[in-house]
Amino acid sequence: MTIIRSILLFALAAVAEIGGAWLIWQGVREHKGLLWIGAGIAALGAYGFVATFQPDPNFGRILAAYGGIFVAGSLVWAMVVDRFRPDRWDLIGAAICLIGVAVIMYAPRATVAAA
Repeated sequence: MTIIRSILLFALAAVAEIGGAWLIWQGVREHKGLLWIGAGIAALGAYGFVATFQPDPNFGRILAAYGGIFVAGSLVWAMVVDRFRPDRWDLIGAAICLIGVAVIMYAPRATVAAA
């Protein structure tokens, strides 16, 4: 159950961060205005909170693993929202990143006994 919760939190973080960046992009580059930019800023702020709910207590580990989620999630976002068609190298790169996420977050670790 902990792994499922962690994966769901990573997915929510990806939607908040990628969506927030996309909204700012739309506001600035596509001239959609301050409302879009403000919504993007709010979404990016929400992303910052989502990461705090990860069950692992190590900030560096969470952020390192999220990097892989961000790479893969950005390609999915681009495919769904912008109709981008990734090539095989995009897909291979994203798969490598997700393997890295799995190793960083979910590999078995030895527990250290308290002294």
